[in-house]
Amino acid sequence: MSVGIKVFAPASVANLACGYDILGLAFNGPGDEIIARPSDKPGVHISIIRGDQKKLPRDPLKNTAGFAALKLLEHLGTNKGVDLEINKKMPFGSGLGSSAASAAGAVVATNAMLGKPLTREELLPFAVLGEQIADGAYHADNVAPALFGGIVLIRDNESLDIVKLPCPKGLYISVVHPKLEILTSEARSILSEQLSLKSHIKQSGNLAAFISALYTSDFNLIKRSLKDVIIEPQRASMIPGFYDVKQAALDQGALACSISGAGPSIFAFAQNSFFAENIAKEMQEVFRKNHINSESFVSSINTQGVKIY
Repeated sequence: MSVGIKVFAPASVANLACGYDILGLAFNGPGDEIIARPSDKPGVHISIIRGDQKKLPRDPLKNTAGFAALKLLEHLGTNKGVDLEINKKMPFGSGLGSSAASAAGAVVATNAMLGKPLTREELLPFAVLGEQIADGAYHADNVAPALFGGIVLIRDNESLDIVKLPCPKGLYISVVHPKLEILTSEARSILSEQLSLKSHIKQSGNLAAFISALYTSDFNLIKRSLKDVIIEPQRASMIPGFYDVKQAALDQGALACSISGAGPSIFAFAQNSFFAENIAKEMQEVFRKNHINSESFVSSINTQGVKIY
């Protein structure tokens, strides 16, 4: 088989409590490995998918990685073909940006195979189109951090106007994934489109304060502001024992704790790795008492995004 380009795309946490569809970060832990090789046939071809329990389609029009790469080729107007090998190394329906990682990895690998005609910023729209195949929504809160790394604010999803935010030194994240599956499309369908002015004001204040706290490395302000008064209350019932898990994290010194993306994974922020490790253990213990198996990840913020090997 011909030589190709191999990349690793990291998992991500979207929403970050107070930033539904507009905040996300990448962390060190699970992710997807994508290999792009030249193909004699024009277009995109998916030859191998591993780790998907045969759940993912190999038709590039129905696959997040394949569709993202296909849209990139169409934009470039090239007749060159690409063969994709997808190695899924993270769980589906986990709230950890599985589809976003595949899409981001595919566009970076394909672009590199073609000699890097586009910048990463220029690759973002194609990755977002790829993830849209999975949940039907055009948003970059998982794709952007997976692609660029760090903590990302999406000012506007339609135009993909994004801002990379600072990552305070010492900030760690604990992520616990209970062995449950919640599809993003299902988690979005339960949300009410009605919002009170009071909730809007409170959430806006939290969002603004959290962004300010990142610039000033103010952990106390992070603790006061990283709260979700809109989405979390509507989705909490989808995760057995959610509020007990959250309280356990806060009791162990977590700065904040909320649902990762659409769930069921739960994330917590800590001011150092020692706190983060203890927080993760206690969160897992609550799930264990509820007879739910889980896995945990403790990480600083991944500031690199998709990595080319």
